[in-house]
Amino acid sequence: MLLTLTTTHQPATDLGFLLGKHPDRHLTYDLPFGVAHVFFPQADAERCTVALLLDVDPVSLVRGRRGAVGDAGLLDQYVNDRPYAASSFLSVALARVFNSALGGRSTHRPELAEQTIALEARLTPLRCRGGIEVARALFEPLGYTLSAEPVGEGTYFDVALRGTRRLSDMLSHLYVLIPVLDNQKHYWVGDEEIEKLMRHGEGWLQAHPARDLITRRYLKHQTRLARLALERLEAEDPPAAEAEEEAAEPSAPKKRLNDERLERVLAELKQSGAKSVLDLGCGSGKLLGMLLRQRQFERILGLDASSRDLAMAAERLHFAEMAPAQRARIELVLGALTYRDKRLAGFDAAAIVEVIEHIDPPRLGAFADAVFGLARPKTIVLTTPNAEYNARYESLDPESFRHHDHRFEWSRAEFQAWAEKTAQQFGYGLRIEPIGEVDAEVGAPTQMGVFTCS
Repeated sequence: MLLTLTTTHQPATDLGFLLGKHPDRHLTYDLPFGVAHVFFPQADAERCTVALLLDVDPVSLVRGRRGAVGDAGLLDQYVNDRPYAASSFLSVALARVFNSALGGRSTHRPELAEQTIALEARLTPLRCRGGIEVARALFEPLGYTLSAEPVGEGTYFDVALRGTRRLSDMLSHLYVLIPVLDNQKHYWVGDEEIEKLMRHGEGWLQAHPARDLITRRYLKHQTRLARLALERLEAEDPPAAEAEEEAAEPSAPKKRLNDERLERVLAELKQSGAKSVLDLGCGSGKLLGMLLRQRQFERILGLDASSRDLAMAAERLHFAEMAPAQRARIELVLGALTYRDKRLAGFDAAAIVEVIEHIDPPRLGAFADAVFGLARPKTIVLTTPNAEYNARYESLDPESFRHHDHRFEWSRAEFQAWAEKTAQQFGYGLRIEPIGEVDAEVGAPTQMGVFTCS
């Protein structure tokens, strides 16, 4: 199966910077189900095209399949369209080889990642279950012009999508909608798949006219998962509370991991007695909204390296309609946690929730110096995934991370070693606690470090 991305933005070779790939190099990536090739058929100032060619090995598919003989006839396991029709295999490959571009980052040209440019994506062959009109219903509301030619017999097409947008947006659309069109996924789908859909659908899925179809197909028609996802898409931020929320009753339904994580962080910040709080890597602002509802926090600052996420945070928090007294309590700033920033000094506490694993390991020293050294809040609450728990996620390959932008994931021992070293270096006390249901063998899905100094 083949995916090409083309731009006529001038100079067109900027596409190489956006993707982090040199046009003169042919790159190969070994995947659990085959090999991905990345190369540039054309690269000049007027027009640049990158190709992602995925060579799926059908023998590997059967070898890794549970209960293959009982699931279908032996011939059906080898004779099917999985090796050549665009499907969830292509989405996984796209996230692997273009992970920084999918995340909206460009190391050498960060300002370029925020620009809208003329783009064309071509997929061949793409299986459109329900016909090409389904593809039009998915892509055209997003502003694409779609053209298609039949390929062979059945519902296979050579599809071209044209539009002017950020590359990260187009890649997110492709990542979600390719398996939706195929109406199938090659891996087991569980609750964590909802998080992927929310992440890659942020900013466009909620208002999409085919939202229900996209959600059901993406989650393999699992009724419970689709219902939970649609409830999240439909939910609005609750109104600001005048008093603190009461703790959940013991009989309350099991919380989603992210909700439990944020509630635990909020509890630590409240218990610290802090009146001023940093949310470092605030993203789209969910924790900021929780902080605003607590009158204890008189000054709140959210920092993120993505201007897009800050814009979404402002929208989530309803900045435009916020009362002046409430608006005076909060500030959103653009910045990176690996640089010393005097704006971060003088706060009582800081939250760093699922952020550190997005930092390149060689930059962790700079991160510690900027946060624990210069900013130096009295309390720092930091959470990060427990890599050991990944074994409980059946959809993850053994060597995969939970998110395509993670640069590393620590085991419990690795996190403790880093946390103890950092606490000792900067004069902090340390307490480490699990978040989420604790597995007797691999621990909890999230680990939290609470650093305190006088």
